Amino acid sequence: MKPMVKSNICINAHPQGCKQSVLNQIEYTKQQKEKNAKISGIHRPVKNVLVLGCSNGYGLASRICAAFAYDAATIGVSFEKAGTEVKFGTPGWYNNLAFDQEAKKAGLFTCTIDGDAFSDEIKAEVINKAKENNMKFDLIVYSLASPVRTDPETKVMYRSVIKPIGKDFSGKTFDTMTGEMKEITAAAASEEEIENTVKVMGGEDWERWINQLKNADVLNKGCITVAYSYVGPELSQAIYRSGTIGMAKVDLEKRAETLRGILKSIDGEAYVSVNKGLVTRSSAVIPIIPLYLSVLFKVMKKMGNHEGCIEQINRLFAERLYLKNIDGTASIPVDEEDRIRIDDWEMDPKVQAEVNKIMPLVTAENIALLGDFEGYRHDFLATSGFDIDGVDYEKEIERFDVI
Repeated sequence: MKPMVKSNICINAHPQGCKQSVLNQIEYTKQQKEKNAKISGIHRPVKNVLVLGCSNGYGLASRICAAFAYDAATIGVSFEKAGTEVKFGTPGWYNNLAFDQEAKKAGLFTCTIDGDAFSDEIKAEVINKAKENNMKFDLIVYSLASPVRTDPETKVMYRSVIKPIGKDFSGKTFDTMTGEMKEITAAAASEEEIENTVKVMGGEDWERWINQLKNADVLNKGCITVAYSYVGPELSQAIYRSGTIGMAKVDLEKRAETLRGILKSIDGEAYVSVNKGLVTRSSAVIPIIPLYLSVLFKVMKKMGNHEGCIEQINRLFAERLYLKNIDGTASIPVDEEDRIRIDDWEMDPKVQAEVNKIMPLVTAENIALLGDFEGYRHDFLATSGFDIDGVDYEKEIERFDVI
């Protein structure tokens, strides 16, 4: 089985490759467990964790870290397509299978709910599952990324877009498989597209989740909720932070303040964590982002501070969410806008200065030299279970409904 890539999107998934990727992340987390324990404290409970958007990327890494670094019971929610005997499923479906298998082997409670996390029906299912198992959540991770959302009250479906605001944006990108460079243009968004993107990717649903969980009394005293965001460098501002997705992220970040008020009565806290830019199934099709990430990876690997999803999240948990102060109290480090910044290594002025020096020089002929083209391509393929060490890709796959 080979990867099927079209327009920088991989449309198939390798079952065993996805499983091995999950196993690799679990093994890394186990190795970090003792180190994490030395800098984390028991001042905040982390026994029961809910991960919304648990099947890929930062959400999957969060669930792995909660379970295998902190021995937490986890409930995960994601919307995936299951594999059948003759047809492959989505990468997230195989990731969830692998996580559930390994968590059960380790004696950890795990429950994966497949469905639309934006819906009230799934919210009710999570609440019922928590009550059935006498769980009160200590941590709720909000890591949803979707092109569409149906408002549970009006039943209107909204679609998100990745577009600039005010004027068109053109930027270089490259073919993930061949390295061929080209310039692509994203047309400016309409007001309706901006509003719709905020409706899908903003914080409205996050707030709805926390309200319903609190009203159902399934939040533990002192619980934390964290949602993931991105800021990025100046060169990507027009298409990202100042674009439609950026407006949604601004809304998400504003909701954290509202949620702090909602959670105050149970001593709860709400944060947005600004994470590092990484290769995801969506970032590969945004103008300039693949090129920037390729150069960024090259620079950070040379400096020795490159991280993937699992490294980022282990550091987020140990050095931010569960950091123990010298006096034994808990205080989560934040920036002037009350955001957790785990993108600190990416945004280090030395890193950005080097990236900015290289970016104008990159061509199709030298991208492998100036950028980390091979590393980028590996990460891209790995999101679908390909190019993973230890997996025999020449072996026939007998059926696609197991791993």
